[in-house]
Amino acid sequence: MRYPTRVKPISYLKANAAEVLVQLAEQREPLYITQNGEAKAVLQDVGSFEETQETLAFLKILALGNRDVEAGRVTPVTDVVARLRARHLAEG
Repeated sequence: MRYPTRVKPISYLKANAAEVLVQLAEQREPLYITQNGEAKAVLQDVGSFEETQETLAFLKILALGNRDVEAGRVTPVTDVVARLRARHLAEG
């Protein structure tokens, strides 16, 4: 992990919470909060948090897909297309 460029003590957060929220939204960079000189928390704006969660979900889907491929749980695309066409013809 790269060294964080935005580090503030918890006392700064307590004294400047509203300003911190504005900066988070504008700069879209996380803020590391320290307590007794140790990193204890990371704050980020909601948009960045949601983007991170979406990225993690996508990576999880990719990892699960890779496991399925490794385990041989795959179906050739030609078979899938043939089944879809057959279902479409049966319904139509």
